[in-house]
Amino acid sequence: MMKHTDKKTLSKGVKYLAGSLPLVMIGPSVLYNAFNNQNHPWYIPVLVFGIIATFAAIFLMFKGIMTMVNSFFGKRS
Repeated sequence: MMKHTDKKTLSKGVKYLAGSLPLVMIGPSVLYNAFNNQNHPWYIPVLVFGIIATFAAIFLMFKGIMTMVNSFFGKRS
């Protein structure tokens, strides 16, 4: 029997990847700006925000790719 792609799960994975796209741009940009302004009083909060945004982007990309793979090949048992 031929398995077909689960379109509902595939769309969920695409949404995760779409959510990670802005964070991929924002996270490193904020980190760059934080490291260029180390003597500014807002250095630590901006640095923490940049680190969180970067890790969130990585997490959402991983989750999106894994969700899409599960939609193509079926869930692992």
